[in-house]
Amino acid sequence: MYLIVTFVQVWWASRQNQARPAQAIIVLGSAQYNGVPSPDLKARLDHALALWKARLAPIVVVTGGKQPGDTFSEASASANYLASKGVPQSHILREVSGRDSWQSLSSAAEFLRARGDTSVILVSDPFHDERISLMAGELGLTPYVSPTRTSPIRGLSVVPYFAKETIEVAIGRVVGFRRLVGVSQRVQRSSGSG
Repeated sequence: MYLIVTFVQVWWASRQNQARPAQAIIVLGSAQYNGVPSPDLKARLDHALALWKARLAPIVVVTGGKQPGDTFSEASASANYLASKGVPQSHILREVSGRDSWQSLSSAAEFLRARGDTSVILVSDPFHDERISLMAGELGLTPYVSPTRTSPIRGLSVVPYFAKETIEVAIGRVVGFRRLVGVSQRVQRSSGSG
């Protein structure tokens, strides 16, 4: 029953758009290919750009580190893309160390709080919204979700994403997302060394 309720909450969050004035827009990273945003990341960036142009927040925080063998981080590919669309570099902050949503949000929250910025619009794919909103709240931010509606991940291809998000939200609410990420990393290390 708990999983069913959580699934409904994840689905309901994916249908919401809470865009409103805030202190920053945070774009969750996704794949980039040699400095070019993937279609999924481009959809997120285009949505963040529209929010920035609507003057809902003065700065855009782009997130995501490098995968092994990458020349560019997700954040640098994102920053370059936004700059090419007219966003001044002074309005773009980069979080370049995150390897997952928790690390990216944790790092971004740390430097945003140091600036006195706590209200944020979170931009990602719709299925991601409930989890990133809960994570941002756990990190001391006041989050509002505004998902992209142009993601290439749609139709039946979203089913595994909703299933994964439901499980992670269900567990994260019980143990805390910081602890959940630590458990996931230990499991990955032990299965990789086996």
